[in-house]
Amino acid sequence: MGGTGLTNLCDVHTHTVFTRHAYSTIEENVRAASEAGLELLGSADHFSDMMYPADDYRDWQYFINMAAWPREWHGVRLLHGIECDIVDLSGHLFGWDVPVADSIVGDARDSHRTLYESIVPRQDYAIASIHGKVFCKGATQGSLTDMYVGALDDPHVLILGHTGRSGIDFDIDTVLAHAKQTHKLIEINEHSFGSSRHIDGRCRDIACRCAEMGVQIAVNTDAHISCAVGRFDQSLDLLESIHFPQELVATRSAEAFLAAREAALGPLGE
Repeated sequence: MGGTGLTNLCDVHTHTVFTRHAYSTIEENVRAASEAGLELLGSADHFSDMMYPADDYRDWQYFINMAAWPREWHGVRLLHGIECDIVDLSGHLFGWDVPVADSIVGDARDSHRTLYESIVPRQDYAIASIHGKVFCKGATQGSLTDMYVGALDDPHVLILGHTGRSGIDFDIDTVLAHAKQTHKLIEINEHSFGSSRHIDGRCRDIACRCAEMGVQIAVNTDAHISCAVGRFDQSLDLLESIHFPQELVATRSAEAFLAAREAALGPLGE
């Protein structure tokens, strides 16, 4: 699992074949987590317009039936996550403005909800990330900072995903201070490293400020194939090089992650 000084026994940003550019099933990921010695796996597939060209509720029923998954599987605690795209400068998440009038079998609903309201509250936690950035073009640093603050204020968001590789010019201290105030987590994302020196440096800057400001982090792989689950070598090497405090790593154990989740979002519903 990489590194020698820090422990990281959870991986809560992983993808299955439902994410159309990923390659493993949920059971393959759980088995890989077990083999890697993890205590807890979170599966967080994309909730994003990169997935489907049309906003059809039936395309998202994967997220509706997660109760079929065992909560303990091959000795690993399994959580239901979701990675939601941030879609505007207010920090709204994908689907917030998409009406859903029908059920997955086509029956009309008595009360209409948005796609976001129909999917995201069902999950144990959400990761808010930037992928498509057209709406950010020409935005000021202040507006981009407010965007991340707005996403942190979402009642279902636990983690800001891969901010180091987002290419977004935001004020790090303002966002981290709000994360600390709301008990939310900043992700250190293994998949980000090696893309460029600039991204590696940005990730390092964010990690250093988290350590200095006392902000909790989640160390995740963002694995898109099972053999990457639980492999945090570059992330842990970075954190150890800056003497990052173990107690600020919310993913250091299942107990620590569940406590961090409860502090931010309230008790976990089973």
